[in-house]
This record gives sequence, structure tokens and C-alpha cells, in this order.
Amino acid sequence: MGLTSAMLVGFTGIKSNQYTIDTVGDNVANVNTTAFKNQRALFETVHYNTIADGTAPNGPTQGGTNPRQTGLGSRLAALDRNFEPGSIEGTGSKSDVAIDGDGFLIVETPDNTQLYTRDGSFRLDAENKLVASNGYVVQGFAADSNGEIITGALSELTIPLGTESAAVATTVAEFDGNLDAGASLSTRGAESRTEPLLTASGVASASTALTSLVDDDGVALFTDGDVIQIRNIQKGGIDLADGTFVVGTDGSSLGDFATFLQNQMAIDTSLTTADGQTPGVTVDDTGALVVVSNAGEPNAISIDASDIRNETSGRLPFAFSTTPATGEGVSTAMVVFDSLGNPVEVRLRASMESRNESGTVWRFFAESTNDSDPTPLLGTGTLTFDQDGQLVASSGTDLTIDQTQAGSATPLSFSIDMNNVTGLNFGNNASSLVLATQDGSPGGTLIDYEINNQGILVGTFSNGRTQQYGQLAVATFRNNAGLTALNQNNYAVGINSGDAQISAPQVQGAGAIVSNSLELSNVDLSREFVNLITASTGFSAASRVVRSADDMLQELLLLAR
Repeated sequence: MGLTSAMLVGFTGIKSNQYTIDTVGDNVANVNTTAFKNQRALFETVHYNTIADGTAPNGPTQGGTNPRQTGLGSRLAALDRNFEPGSIEGTGSKSDVAIDGDGFLIVETPDNTQLYTRDGSFRLDAENKLVASNGYVVQGFAADSNGEIITGALSELTIPLGTESAAVATTVAEFDGNLDAGASLSTRGAESRTEPLLTASGVASASTALTSLVDDDGVALFTDGDVIQIRNIQKGGIDLADGTFVVGTDGSSLGDFATFLQNQMAIDTSLTTADGQTPGVTVDDTGALVVVSNAGEPNAISIDASDIRNETSGRLPFAFSTTPATGEGVSTAMVVFDSLGNPVEVRLRASMESRNESGTVWRFFAESTNDSDPTPLLGTGTLTFDQDGQLVASSGTDLTIDQTQAGSATPLSFSIDMNNVTGLNFGNNASSLVLATQDGSPGGTLIDYEINNQGILVGTFSNGRTQQYGQLAVATFRNNAGLTALNQNNYAVGINSGDAQISAPQVQGAGAIVSNSLELSNVDLSREFVNLITASTGFSAASRVVRSADDMLQELLLLAR
């Protein structure tokens, strides 16, 4: 091996250390690049120059010798990319995502080429497409019109902000709560009655004309056309809707007015109380107007003298005395929606009807002032609980509301689901009945979106409803290091990477999506500085080898003079 060879060996050292410095420089330059994967330069020896082969031992007195070889330097063996995940940092941006684990997000270039990236700094463009920071369109699985994800073929992902959603009529309303097994039984309803109503010839009856009613001085209480205003009447401590009755138009007899009151108060006349009362509004044999509510405090009707007023004359024609109802219970209101998205208020009133060793039975009444029928009463039903407080039977849970006046599809039919309601005794705590959810909604506008931890794009409407619009796809490879690195944080399939295996997140070994976050570079600066020092020292040493060989050659040239 001559001096020229020594210079060439030194040059290989310079070249090898230059690769290391280049690699370290690239790593350091990308220390803040989203999802950057650091590289390292690996080297191997160049073939050796053999001066003499070794010899084997020869007998007991002759030992063997080792081969005599000189190396011819080093060369680049590999540039190895480290695909260990970087740290994940929250950004607060709803369009940013990171992958926790293996896999790559998929983007498509303008020439329809699929590329792969760990950089999830996405945004929406002017067409509401989800795109990468370089404008490449993010690929995933689309959703159908019902929001169901369609796995298989990849497509662009779009969040159509500003689009309108149609109203959805309620079909089921689910309740939570507990109906106290220790509540007092509802055995009677509240009973309110007036003093006997008079006519010029005696006491009134149901058939008596309203215009025939007189006060104690013989002055007529009503004339045709008088407007009787109903207001502030309470049922279970809650104001009922106001109403008006026009004498001669809405009815002419005291019985007609009694029927109007009965409908206005949503009294169910088909049931008798445990004490033998028949709920309703009637005129008894003494000529008194009698109001009997359904059993239980939630159904108790309270009427003050000022609650029924002749708006035409300003007179207060009826004064009531009331006997209270018995039986604790609960009252709750909910809002459901018809086919046009109109809100429809429904009130449920429940009280305990019976109790024995097998359990308890609660009766509920459903009412809605939005019902076009003369009475707000929608119906009644029962909830039967066993001795463990579990609901074992129910009736009357299918409700219909006449929406003719609203112009929507009629009737509005829906069910109330009480399966999550219990009938336990919690130390005589008050009963509770709360609407947990209902599946109807008014129309709305798509105003916001998020990407959840399954990579699903979920849009939020102004009416509170949500809908899925697609799912991010994740590509995995047998050999990540075999991918071809491109600019803009992208990779392409390489000869040694294997084909892309595309799936939803957390399927087939793919990592999970971390929302509102980005993956940081996995460059370790302290390690890079150590590598830089080592490489620069090696570079200097290799340069000295070249210089020393050159000096020796110069000395040889001087010998020839």
C-alpha cells in the first residue's frame, strides 16, 4: 500500500464524516419540524488489502500466524431513519391530529398521487375540504346521509359548514329518576266547590242557561257575548294555560261551562279515586259547581275567586272552597318536536296508586297544551315496580298529539321510555323524574366540528344535533424505514417498504388518533451535539491523514533532485 493509497483512505474518512455532519445538520435543522423523524449515518469498511495470508500451526513447535491486511477506508452503509414516535403536544386547534402509535395519515396530491405523513396540521379550505398545510387533500372513509361510516374506498373528507339540517320529529323520550317507594298513597283528589248557584226560580242545574244565573241580589251574572276569562288556576302548584269562554258562542249552559273547565284542567274522568271520588267538573244536586281532580298532589287543582272572571262586566262570579288531595308524587315537563321542528311541551304528573308486598304501582298523566283537541290531556298510564325497585311493566307510554293547527305531520306520535326509572326507597327522599334524552330536533345549521379520538369528523348543528361526516384513514407498512422521504413532511411507498395497509385508527395495528394535538420532532439535540463533535473530530483527523501522506510524498520528490 503506497502513500497515494493512504491519501485515498484519508479521503474516505473525510467523506464518511461529512455524511455524518450532513445528517446531524439535517436533524438539528428539523428539531422543530412537525413529526420529523431523525436519521443516522451508518458506515462499513472498504475491502482489505491482504499482504499475507495467515498460516496454520505446524506441529508442536511451530505456531500459526495471523493474516496481514491493511484497510482501504470506510464508506456509507446506510442512512437509517428512526421512526420512533415523537412527543405529542396539545395545540387547541380542532383540526390538528396526531397518531399515538404506528401508522401514517394519507393525503392526495393534485395529480391524484397518494402520499403518507405523520404531520396532522390540517385545516378546512374554501370548499370545506380537510387539507394538509401544503394543500394536499386528506383522505379517509366517507359517511352516508345517515352519518354511517363507509369503510373501503378512500375519498376526500368534507365538513359542509353552513348547510341546513331538516327538523326531526321525536319518536322516543327517555327518562331517568326514582319514584320513591316510601311515598304516601294517592287516595283522593282535591275537591273544590262553589256555594249553590242560583236562578230566579231556585238552584241551578247542569242544563241551566248561564244567562239565567243570578247573584244574591237577583242581578244576572252573565249575558250573551260575555267573555269569561280563566287564568292562574294551578294544578299541582303549577299554573295551567289561560283560556276564555264566550257565553252563547262556546256554550250556553252551566253544563257547557263545566265541560270547558274540565277540558281546560285536563281531568281524566275515566278513573275513580280510592276514596270513591269521580274526577271531573259537575253541577251537584245543591246547584254547586264541583271540581274534583285526579288523585294525588301533582294533580290537585287550586282555584281562587279571582281565577274565573267575567271580563265584560268585571265581576268574579264563582268563589271556591277546596279540600286538599292526598298522595305525594312528582311533576315534570319536557319539550319534544314535531315534523316541522316546532317545540311541543308535554307535562307528566305521577303519583303512587297502590303498594303491596310485590312492589308499587305509580300512575302518570300526560298533558300538552299544544294538542289541538279540546283537552290538553293526552292519556294516562301505569308504571309497575317489583320489590327490588325495578320496572317490570308499563302501560300508556305511547302518546299522540294532534298537530293540525301547527301545520305539521299529525298526529305527532312518540313513546316515553321509563326503563331507567327505579322505584326504590331512599329514606323517603322526594321522587324525581327527569328527561334524559329525546331524539327529535328543530332544523339547524352546521356551525362547528371536531375530530374525535377515533378519527371521526363530527359536525355540530345549531340545534345541538351532531352528525358524522367521515373518518380519517391510517396507513401502516411492514417496514417504515423503507419509505421514500419527500419534502413537506411526506413519504412515498418505497421498494423495501411493502404496500400500504389502510384501515381505520386502532385497527390492524394502526395507532390511535389524538385530537387537538400534533406530534413533535423526535430529534434529541444532546445526542446530535455529541454526534457532531465526534464527526468533526473524525473529519479533522482524516484531513490530517491526507496532509501527512502529502507531506511524505513531497519528501520523496525532494530526494529525486
